[in-house]
Amino acid sequence: MRGNLAPILLFGYGNPGRGDDALGLLLLEAIAAQSLPGVECQTDMQLQVEHITDLVGREYVLFIDADMSCAEPYVLEDLSAQQDCSYTSHAMSPAAVLHAFRQVYGRDAPPAYLLRIRGYSFELGDSLTGQAAGNLAAASHLVETLCKHPDQFTTAKATK
Repeated sequence: MRGNLAPILLFGYGNPGRGDDALGLLLLEAIAAQSLPGVECQTDMQLQVEHITDLVGREYVLFIDADMSCAEPYVLEDLSAQQDCSYTSHAMSPAAVLHAFRQVYGRDAPPAYLLRIRGYSFELGDSLTGQAAGNLAAASHLVETLCKHPDQFTTAKATK
C-alpha cells in the first residue's frame, strides 16, 4: 500500500434518481458503512477519463453498476483495456477507462473487474424495485467477501 492509499478500490456508478440504476451506489453505501480495512469506496454518476488517477497504486479495482440485461442476481467479469465508442465521450465504459490508463501511464492498470447487478426499472423518479433489492443483497455479500479475501478476485465465479 502506497501511503494511505487503500489497495482495493470499489467504484460504483449510476443515477440515484432512476430507480434500480442506483444499485452500484447503494452497494457502496453498505460497504462503506462497514469501514473495511484496505478498501476505498468511490461513487459518481458516470465514469470519466479523470477517474484513471483513482486507479494508480491499487492492487484491485472493482467497478459496480446496475444492468437491465445481465443474469440475476449479478454477473462478475474480468476487465481488460479496450478502446470503444465511449472513449471519446464524457461518459466512459470501465474498459475504456483502463485503456485511457494505459495510454496516459504507459502500463496496464491494476487487475480490474466489473460487477453488474441486475436491475429492472430505470425510469426517472422510480424507486428501487423489490427484485433489485434482493439482487443487491446477494451482490453485497459477494463484495464483502472479496474485500475480506482479495485473493478471491481471481477465482470468483463469473456468474452467481
